[in-house]
Amino acid sequence: MTEELSGLGRHTRQRLQVTALLDETDEFRSAQRLHEMLRARGEQVGLTTVYRTLQILAEAGEVDVVRLPSGEHLYRRCGTDRHHHLVCRHCARTVEIPGPGVETWARRIARQHGYVDVAQTLELFGTCADCAALGAT
Repeated sequence: MTEELSGLGRHTRQRLQVTALLDETDEFRSAQRLHEMLRARGEQVGLTTVYRTLQILAEAGEVDVVRLPSGEHLYRRCGTDRHHHLVCRHCARTVEIPGPGVETWARRIARQHGYVDVAQTLELFGTCADCAALGAT
């Protein structure tokens, strides 16, 4: 079992299948979409297992989670470097934004207001060029 799976607790075959799919997928995907992809492969994985696995991975920092304005959560394995996301609200296409500038700004704002031990997650939402060309706004 790989080191990345250390936060998964019991390493069931189904959980390993979820993590393997995440390793193969560059795009943010919903739990439902990941479940559909696994079922299309013939994997016998329940939707509840997919949700639990994603929750465990998110808590362990193994996946990034983006919450769309609609409330839907999308998941993707990302690198370990601190970064934030620019997300298309129509197709969920995502661009990673390096973190240092945002983190410097957040620390400065926190200090101005007397806060310590501040964590931040920044997600910017807009319409990507492809969706804009199709008339989505």
